[in-house]
Amino acid sequence: MAELVFFSGTMDCGKSTLALQMHHNHAARGRDGVLFTRQDRAGNAVISSRLGLQRRADEVDDTTDFWAEVVTRRTRGRPVDYLVADEAQFYTAAQVEQLARVVDELSADVFAFGITTDFRARLFPGSARLVELADRVEVLQVRALCWCGSRATHNARTVDGIMVVEGDQVVVGDVAATAGEAAYEVLCRRHHVRRMTARVARATGPSAQTLLFDDADGAPSGGAAR
Repeated sequence: MAELVFFSGTMDCGKSTLALQMHHNHAARGRDGVLFTRQDRAGNAVISSRLGLQRRADEVDDTTDFWAEVVTRRTRGRPVDYLVADEAQFYTAAQVEQLARVVDELSADVFAFGITTDFRARLFPGSARLVELADRVEVLQVRALCWCGSRATHNARTVDGIMVVEGDQVVVGDVAATAGEAAYEVLCRRHHVRRMTARVARATGPSAQTLLFDDADGAPSGGAAR
């Protein structure tokens, strides 16, 4: 029986890698699938992983109708057994409803991958609708880590290493950017609330691994900096 499954998590937890692996596994068993993405950081019409994997995909925009996409392909002779929908947080609520209809009425599996919340810790419309409609929501087991070593649960937008909390919900960027451009960093809830990025943490105190030296011989003072 076909399913709509939403694989969610923060950045750096392997969503796009899993999307490509899932496509590979299904295609290797003779199933016919179509890959979709929207606003991938690597450019137009591509699914890319930070591990270096890439695959061409159909680019989604506000006019994309997933029901029509599948019906058109089937009319032309393709079976379309499944869809891989990456960057699904950027899809509209109506498009998520189309994906659910594809599952229910055309019996095609839909595997959607996306970030749940934005840089303000608020649900993306596409992700919210997926949580509401999906047969299953799977939180990826690969844990992204905050700079402090704790599990990262929030996505922060930064400019020059400083967290920003205002602006458009969708601004495409990566974990690194040139001066003055938007970048992203994953943080635990505590440091997201405190707006403490890795750069801010480095600027406000020495590393917990740093020994203090305070005599002429360079002997440690007896403990790590706090």
